[in-house]
Amino acid sequence: MTKSLPELIAGPILRHTTAHKIVWWLVTSKAYDIKPTLLNSQGDELHIDSTSIKQDRFCIGQHAYIHLVSVEQEDLFNEGELYSYDLLTSQGNSDAEEQSLLKSTTHLCYDGFELPNFRFNRVLRKVAQGSCRKPHFNGKDALPLLDEQVKAELNSEAKQSNDHNLRRPDMMLMTGDQVYVDDVAGPMLHAIHQVIDLLGLHEESFEGATVANLKELKQHEHGFYQRELLLPEVEANDKLEKAFFAAKRKPVFTSVNAKNHLIGLSEMLAMYILSWSPKLWKLVELDKHDVAEEHREKYVEETKHITAFAETLPMVQRAMAHVPSYMIFDDHDVTDDWNLTRGWEEQVYGHPFSKRIIGNAITAYFLCQGCGNPRTELEEMFEQFAKVFSEDNLEESAVDDSGESSNQYCEVKHQDLIEYLFDFDQWHYQLDTSPPVHVLDTRTQRWRSESSLNKPSGLMDWEALCELQHNLKGCESVIMVSAAPVYGVKFIEMVQKIFTIFGGALIVDAENWMAHRGTASVMLNIFRHIKTPPNFIILSGDVHYSFVYDVKLRFRRNSPSITQFTSSGLHNQFPDGLLRWFDRLNRWFYGHRSPLNFLTKRRNMSVRQRQPEGQTGTLVNHSNIGVLSLNEDATQVDCALICSDGRKVQFQRTKASKDS
Repeated sequence: MTKSLPELIAGPILRHTTAHKIVWWLVTSKAYDIKPTLLNSQGDELHIDSTSIKQDRFCIGQHAYIHLVSVEQEDLFNEGELYSYDLLTSQGNSDAEEQSLLKSTTHLCYDGFELPNFRFNRVLRKVAQGSCRKPHFNGKDALPLLDEQVKAELNSEAKQSNDHNLRRPDMMLMTGDQVYVDDVAGPMLHAIHQVIDLLGLHEESFEGATVANLKELKQHEHGFYQRELLLPEVEANDKLEKAFFAAKRKPVFTSVNAKNHLIGLSEMLAMYILSWSPKLWKLVELDKHDVAEEHREKYVEETKHITAFAETLPMVQRAMAHVPSYMIFDDHDVTDDWNLTRGWEEQVYGHPFSKRIIGNAITAYFLCQGCGNPRTELEEMFEQFAKVFSEDNLEESAVDDSGESSNQYCEVKHQDLIEYLFDFDQWHYQLDTSPPVHVLDTRTQRWRSESSLNKPSGLMDWEALCELQHNLKGCESVIMVSAAPVYGVKFIEMVQKIFTIFGGALIVDAENWMAHRGTASVMLNIFRHIKTPPNFIILSGDVHYSFVYDVKLRFRRNSPSITQFTSSGLHNQFPDGLLRWFDRLNRWFYGHRSPLNFLTKRRNMSVRQRQPEGQTGTLVNHSNIGVLSLNEDATQVDCALICSDGRKVQFQRTKASKDS
């Protein structure tokens, strides 16, 4: 290794806080034992019993260790108080060897503060949300604006201001597509491969593939901007697709941007590190001299976008160290159209190579996202991962059959882990806040169509929806997080339905709640149920534009107040001209008073769109962070966007929302 690696490679990301618990995620270059320290607002260190500290450590390479560190003990935090923390490291047993892992990262703290800080708030008054963060999108990343929110609060506190609007978000909800495994820029892939070498990330073998292993993949002539030629293919039998593309064969993976689709687990782990931390960007070079001539212009253009993305990562790293973040996957965290139809599933899971790619992406999701969420249903998952990603496996495979140094790890255990992941269906979780937060898994509990391989699957099956309904009973208010909007833009859904009729669900990503009759019926019945919480908030993303709906039941006096806030994306947008037309046509055909609404599945519901201030239409097409503001009992719901250009767009509450 010719370059000196930082001790702290990524993080710390503050992942979960309650009155009794705090959790951090981080990546280091050495196998540290980590001891957290906590200080109150007066600077006094809190007593932490050694038995209250838990550390899970996953070895993902010779110089890369993912840590999940937690402290859990009674009455740990007071609500609203400012606390700070440090993470001390030790490779020995002596206290004298303990050193701060954080102080070498100078940009991690705000001016006037020596350590990162946070607040625990069980009563949610301000919640940030976002999804769809594509590194090479041609525009500013909105996630650094979370950093501005924390800075504004600390500055106002220093000035003794009590302006509630300057409060930092109580949490950040990341509602899907935190990374784009299936849509990767050439310069990002070049950086990923350098990170694999820098950290000595695990090698990997592939079954049923053109390339035998990760090493061959990195060197293959089609491994750069031509990976769609390496992905599995099946015979095309879709009439509509033939009409559009005249294709006799089609890729199993349906992303139109799969030219650099990540394949190896180490590629995906490197992608996460490069998406959240600035540290390794200082050790990689984006110049690549052997790019084929036909891709050179694209590579140069993408380099500009990737460079701009990397420049703001110090702000992202700092913000995520100060605000608890909760995450759930959507399709691009794994691959485009993940589990969209029964036919897609049969094709992908029936081929060993495509099955491995999907399994790798879910593995990376757990290591970098899922492990930090509440682990009520994940204890066995941690045990399974510990078998694969342990230092023992690395030591056992230090020398390969040829006698050369190797970082290959146990392939049998890797494959067994993937099989376990495909059987797991408890990715959803709940937060014991006020109002409670229910984060849905809309990807692995699908309600598959029995009538056709090409019809979209429901986003959740009957059993999962029944469990959801049971968990919602007895709540006065609730926040439900769904990657895709429950109430979509109706005109766009109609376009998707037309394509679906002709077998083209995959072409238009026809994954909305109304696309499957069974799922739509059960979900709408949940809203109509007499025990539905009277204040119901839906947070969603996915669609690359933003809007707010207020929903009431028709023909019922005591209707619940349903507000859906769709905020998307953090670093992505819908084609601007096309969205303006969709917005205009949707208002013409499916406005609040349109009789066409009585021909839709939501005919028993009155849906009103909130008008964004300063906009001519109702859909906002700009990279942003969504900010949800609530009064104490969540009966007043305000929605705003903080756009990447610094503008704030407030959605005006409708008469229905004001009356509630």
